[in-house]
Amino acid sequence: MRTIPFSPPDISDAEIREVVETLKSGWITTGPRTKEFERKISEYIGTNRTVCLNSDTAALELTLRILGIGPGDEVITTAYTYTASAAIIEHVGARIVMVDTMPDAPEINYEQVEAAVTERTKAIIPVDIAGVMCDYRRLHEIADSKSRLFRAKNELQQAYNRMLVIADSAHGFGARFDGVRSGNQADFTCFSFHAVKNLTTAEGGAVTWKSTPGIEDAGLYRQYMLYSLHGQSKDALAKTAAGSWEYDISLPGFKCNMTDLQAAIGLKQLERYDALLARRRTIVERYQENLRDFPVAVMKHIDAERESSCHLLITRIGNADEPVRNEIIRRLAERGVATNVHYKPLPMFTAYKDLGFNISNFPNAFALYENEITLPLHTGLSDSDVDYVCDSLTTVLQEAGLL
Repeated sequence: MRTIPFSPPDISDAEIREVVETLKSGWITTGPRTKEFERKISEYIGTNRTVCLNSDTAALELTLRILGIGPGDEVITTAYTYTASAAIIEHVGARIVMVDTMPDAPEINYEQVEAAVTERTKAIIPVDIAGVMCDYRRLHEIADSKSRLFRAKNELQQAYNRMLVIADSAHGFGARFDGVRSGNQADFTCFSFHAVKNLTTAEGGAVTWKSTPGIEDAGLYRQYMLYSLHGQSKDALAKTAAGSWEYDISLPGFKCNMTDLQAAIGLKQLERYDALLARRRTIVERYQENLRDFPVAVMKHIDAERESSCHLLITRIGNADEPVRNEIIRRLAERGVATNVHYKPLPMFTAYKDLGFNISNFPNAFALYENEITLPLHTGLSDSDVDYVCDSLTTVLQEAGLL
């Protein structure tokens, strides 16, 4: 029997050497490597500025705070996501407006988004599930069509004069929609570099944005620096200049910067990233080919508009309900195959029930969840590993009477 882990990081000797060099350099917190990583990400995506932070969650929350979104405001997001997409709305004191998914697809329901916009709506946070990008063209059309309802609270909001589109693209680094990469479609895009992500810095994240008339990119970058380092006017690197110890605290900020140790890993991951993406896409194709004659619907990653980052291998098992799905997961584990579920909809969790959300109002999200199994997808898989996973799944399905 094989042991197939779910999503181990792909760390090569190049990353290890870069971390060792960073340790030897004497500079391990936010410094030159973090700044270089920011520049390289912007170069890869095609934006002017990127801010590296300690998580996608921090990137999302700081974006809301910098935009001045808070009490009295509403932010729309999807029920089918990880808690971070919604929790940060609660953190800043705004109201979470949750909508369902599309029927049989995990992307946000565009018709419900349009219906949910009010005079209090300041932003929408769509989620690029599994690395498949949402239709940002359509989301911008909705934002523009509802601009008459928008009530700006500050100069930054006035520059947009409509609700902001803030992508939670935790899964989507390197994905494309209509040939344009994630990071260059939404107004702001936030990424995760957590240990299980395609590109990892162990823990970490980033935010980038499209340049907008009336908004200075350098000024926006400075705002993120202030919010991420306690509101301190100089970071540790700037304070090393001769006689430059003194600094100001301009706001009571947070502590969520990226370190050079993390950036060292990210720099080498980014150098290898196109090859990592190519391998992931080959693995997805092999899964699709192996499972095409079975009652297993594999989420589509590539079509005429979308080119996914292939972060998760999401499947839905025909005729399975929750108990049957859970039994399949248990039996796969007995065969050494680690799996997961993406996602249990937010209204099913206590925290969101306590906020008044009820899963009965999100039937599409529940239908996606109840028979979903996420299979291993990582660059450490060999072709024979993929075949073993598929053989194990079909054997379990036969045992469960689903074939």
